[in-house]
Amino acid sequence: MFFELAKKFMFSKDPEWAHDFALDNLSRFANTPLSYAWKQTVPNKPVEVLGIKFPNPVGLAAGLDKNGRCIDGFGQMGFGFIEIGTITPLAQPGNEKPRIFRIPEKNAIINRMGFNNGGVDTLVENVKRAKYNGVLGINIGKNKDTPNEKGHEDYVICMHKVYEYADYITVNISSPNTPGLRDLQFGESLTTLLSAVKEAQTELSNTHKKYVPVLVKIAPDMDKVAIEQVVDCITSQGMDGIIATNTTLSREAVKGLEHADEMGGLSGDPVREMSTEVIRTIRTINKDIPIIGVGGISSAAAAKEKLEAGANLVQIYSNFIYQGPKLIKDIVEGL
Repeated sequence: MFFELAKKFMFSKDPEWAHDFALDNLSRFANTPLSYAWKQTVPNKPVEVLGIKFPNPVGLAAGLDKNGRCIDGFGQMGFGFIEIGTITPLAQPGNEKPRIFRIPEKNAIINRMGFNNGGVDTLVENVKRAKYNGVLGINIGKNKDTPNEKGHEDYVICMHKVYEYADYITVNISSPNTPGLRDLQFGESLTTLLSAVKEAQTELSNTHKKYVPVLVKIAPDMDKVAIEQVVDCITSQGMDGIIATNTTLSREAVKGLEHADEMGGLSGDPVREMSTEVIRTIRTINKDIPIIGVGGISSAAAAKEKLEAGANLVQIYSNFIYQGPKLIKDIVEGL
């Protein structure tokens, strides 16, 4: 009831205003009696992946809480894990507004945020203040003004800053909203990037006496040959897992609907089949690499589809915005 009332109000407002309003209040009231508005008990359905014990396999995807302001609030909703970011070495404002658009007919969202965030130091301070003791992933990227040939340096800077606070780290090379970023998914660029990240991981694991797995988040807009090449590079460079997938540039599933022609990444139900097919392809290439499946998960059935295709864990974002915390519980109970 509370969520439906809140949703009616929020969906009457500009999407980015509503996003910021929700995060402000989630942050402010997470550890007060008002948090009972979203707190819930979710069944314990543990799974071990990446050497980490997850209380359940349903996580929050990166992008919703870029600066880690609401870790405690999201933790109270029963997520099996939370991924914050994407974070960059320096603060940046992102792209011009408006930059978020709802397509409710498809439970979809188009965004072209452009890695707007307060910089990695801000995120680290927020993580240090959080009381959450669950599994935390931190998603890292490069600043818009950093040329691709130096992009690996930004990822290494972020690795050094977040390593001791993360249970796993995600290398985001698949957002369509930072010019040229997806070029890092291929060829020598990807090899250079992942080699630098692996070197940093090895150094940091020795320094901190703990091994933090590194995953790579990939796009859904690749054919089988491209996926094979990306997976081969990810595995040959010793990365620990893959997140499949980010948002899509395709508009086939929303053609003719309001906002369908806006630039940016499309998420929600229209990505469901695309991301599942990428997961299935990865699993045929590599039987063992851990996969986190994300894209269009609106129900327990949709989550099962990802798991049966080969994912070990799942994440939600757009449908969480449309359905609220109840979606977490529904999925976990239905698995």
